[in-house]
Formats: sequence, C-alpha cells, structure tokens
Amino acid sequence: MKQSLIIVAHPHINESVTTQTIAQFLQSTSEAENGIISVRTISELYTDGKIDVAEEQKALLEADNVVLLFPFYWYNVPAILKLWMDEVLEYGFAYGKTGDKLKGKNLLLSLSTGGHEEAYQPSGRNNNYIADYLLPMKQTAFLTGMNYLEPVVSYGMVNIKGIDIDKAPVIEKAKAHALKLYEILQTL
Repeated sequence: MKQSLIIVAHPHINESVTTQTIAQFLQSTSEAENGIISVRTISELYTDGKIDVAEEQKALLEADNVVLLFPFYWYNVPAILKLWMDEVLEYGFAYGKTGDKLKGKNLLLSLSTGGHEEAYQPSGRNNNYIADYLLPMKQTAFLTGMNYLEPVVSYGMVNIKGIDIDKAPVIEKAKAHALKLYEILQTL
C-alpha cells in the first residue's frame, strides 16, 4: 500500500460521531501499518485558523493518496477545509507554471451527510445528486493534476446537538465507511 494522507476537517470533531469514528479507525490502522496512513485533524491543529502552509505542503509531498474526510453540510466543505485549500494549494505548488507538486497523486473525498441518499436526487429535497455539489472539488483535482477518485459517501449520518438520536446505527455505518475507505486505499 502506498503512503496515504488523511486530512480530517470537522469543525467540532469532539462532538462528531461519524467523522471521529472514521478518523479513529484510520489512526489505529496507521499505527498497525507502521505509519503508511497519516492522519491530520486540521481543526485541532489550527484552532487559531493559522495554517502552517509549509508543514501541510510537506505532508502532501510525502503522500501518494490524499483523502479529504469531512461532514458535508450547507452543500459544501467545512470552512476549515476551504481555508486549508485556499492557503495550502497555492500557485507555484499545486497549480500554475511550476505548480505540479500534486500531479499524479490520488484525491479521494470521504464525506458524510445527515440527509438520506433519496434527498440527493433531482426529485429529492436537495434537487441534485451529491456529485453535482462536488464539482468544484473535482475541478480542483483537475487543476492540480490529481486523479479524482469516486467519493466515498455515507448518507443518513444524523448527529444533531440537542436532539436525542440513537447513535448506534450511525456508528456502525461509520465503521463500514472507514473499512471501505481503508480497502480502497489498499488497492491504490
């Protein structure tokens, strides 16, 4: 298995069920695999919003596969991930005349949403497929020369603060999501 970098971007990771379960599985797997998988929880690393661009670029350079792990809400990525992308994927590094440092690396999106899959249909509540909302991420992969892989999406992962929800099914689906992600990484 090639070196994989997991960028965990959840603004409230300690309150998360899904993202935290997936990240913990991958972290424990990383330890068992002697560091083949590197997990960076950027919302914990940069609580002040000041991204260490050099450190993040170094981590990207060492990886063959880049996984962005995040909850999908308001039809977008969390603000910390957008900030990370804005600052780390800079001209001359990720794109532009000499910006070929990510070329040929794999980009895999790993996301969860509270809505069910039926909601992400043209006839559903959200009016579009999830892939339609991810087009900016696909274009980012294209611009940076990365290979955009089919995203791993878990639907119906509801965890709303203040609402009592049975978390057991969410945890089980998160574990299945993590295992699927790991299996994909093994094939790359």
